[in-house]
Amino acid sequence: MAPPAIAARSDDAPATASVARPMNWIAILLGFLTAVGPVSTDIYLPAFPALEASLHAQAGSAEMTLAIWFVGLAIGQITMGPLSDRFGRRMPMLVGTLIYTLASVGCALAGDIWTFSSFRLLASLGASASLVIPSACVRDISYGNEAARLMSRLVLVMGVVPVLAPTIGGFVLSFTTWRSIFWASAAYGLICTVLVARVLPETLPERERSILSPVALATRYVMLARDRGFITNAMIAGFGCFMSFTYLSAAPSVFIHLFGFTPAGFGMLFGVFAVCMIGASQINGMLVGRIDAGRILGMSVGTAVLGTVGMLVVSVVMAFAIHGGATPHGLALVPLILTMMVALGTTGIIGPNAAVGAMADHPRLAGSAAAFIGTLQYVLGAIAGAFVGMLPRTTPVPMAGVMLLGAIIMLMMVLLRPRRRAGEAEAEAHMDGEAPGAPPMVH
Repeated sequence: MAPPAIAARSDDAPATASVARPMNWIAILLGFLTAVGPVSTDIYLPAFPALEASLHAQAGSAEMTLAIWFVGLAIGQITMGPLSDRFGRRMPMLVGTLIYTLASVGCALAGDIWTFSSFRLLASLGASASLVIPSACVRDISYGNEAARLMSRLVLVMGVVPVLAPTIGGFVLSFTTWRSIFWASAAYGLICTVLVARVLPETLPERERSILSPVALATRYVMLARDRGFITNAMIAGFGCFMSFTYLSAAPSVFIHLFGFTPAGFGMLFGVFAVCMIGASQINGMLVGRIDAGRILGMSVGTAVLGTVGMLVVSVVMAFAIHGGATPHGLALVPLILTMMVALGTTGIIGPNAAVGAMADHPRLAGSAAAFIGTLQYVLGAIAGAFVGMLPRTTPVPMAGVMLLGAIIMLMMVLLRPRRRAGEAEAEAHMDGEAPGAPPMVH
């Protein structure tokens, strides 16, 4: 017999229709809140050497604090989701942003690496709310194609911020110390706290909230994991991050150490790839509603496979050239860069559509579902980084091969997704304002 939290109501019931339809200002607000995680991840990367010197820490300690940050995000997301399903979206978001703000102050005042790492862990637990709850809010206030459009706007923020954050951090360091970065983070957190307290509407009515208990929580995640529609889409979103983290882990060594890019040149290339992801996410926002979101997802995964296959072929050719003593440079790198643009650009489409597909049949567990997806993404991303770190980087082949592995697994998940029943597709078409006779939606 299911616990009361699960048995009391059907998880397949649609989200309440009384929730207001999404508006542009809500998308902007959610995007601003979502940016807390990406900003805090990337903004202090240029400060690693100064951080270690100031805190008299051994080499590599700064990278350890980044690992601690990811651990906190993974733990925090799996807990913040259920809390938001039980207490609503505003209160956990408010507590999370407040914890992040206070912990950022602790980071700015830290006198040794262990104190800094402790506050960094605490900050990540608070920041995890901004990674989970905005996605749950999207599911609360929108459905189907409309949700995919709104999610694409959040992906735009997730794409822009990682590009700008290291540049901002480097600019701050040219005038002041690394501590100012965390004072700025605390100020950002304080603004977010005020916005949540004063502006963010509660999108989950009390009658839609679930009971929080250890048994119900475990049952909830087991139920999500056993749902083929949810787990296949969640795995697609997770292995999309697997591809991205593979690139982030391997690209600096490949382009700077192997191909001789300057840090500034690599930063420009980093921006090109990010623009591809951002542009793709915005194209996705224009396409959903005209083309079925599930179909867009399938085509995007197929394109990712083609892009990574192209990367691998080009990388193998380069590997033969490198072993022959001729390291490619200049125009010889264009084929690799173009195939990477294709492969990485698709992640801007895959992420939002996979997330919407995963949560489509679980409106009242949107927080838990978003937490499950977010934690899976960070776990698979960490595995990708560790996997790539163990492989030689004397050629681009390992990077291309691991990215292809992620794309193939995504394709397998696409093929395993169940088709939605005709009645469900028609009901969702009505909610999206589409014709009742629209083709069945896959998710």
